[in-house]
Amino acid sequence: MRIAALLSEHADEVLAIYQAGIDEGNATFETTAPTWTAFDAAKLPEHRFAALGEDGKVLGWVAASAVSDRCAYAGVVEHSVYIHPGARGRGVARALLDELIASTEAVGIWTIQSGIFPENTASLALHQRAGFRVVGTRERVGRHHDAWRDVVLLERRSPSVL
Repeated sequence: MRIAALLSEHADEVLAIYQAGIDEGNATFETTAPTWTAFDAAKLPEHRFAALGEDGKVLGWVAASAVSDRCAYAGVVEHSVYIHPGARGRGVARALLDELIASTEAVGIWTIQSGIFPENTASLALHQRAGFRVVGTRERVGRHHDAWRDVVLLERRSPSVL
């Protein structure tokens, strides 16, 4: 496996992995993956990566978005990480998170945050192993498939960006 910049040439595989996560029901409030144009516009180009297998196929991806346009939040991003179902349990997600952490710290970003459904225990454990901490739970923050869902808010504060 190697980590590379996530590029438009990866679009079909990235969106298919995203849709697979959506279809499982515990990854996001979204019900369908966006178009590549919408995905590309929403994600920061310097903070999105793909994990590629030996055959060049996308095993997973991570991408960050700005939390706010306000200058006070210039060092805060929100991220998503999705792994192909057949590539889970092989360290792909951790390698992607590590790459994201390195890229954000290199440009002075001090906080990476994410909202995760409490039922997504694998993602919660992954993030905690990668240095994220639970800030709290946003109870009944939104409806998903006609049910109220909670979201656990996690953040990783960079120890090197002061």
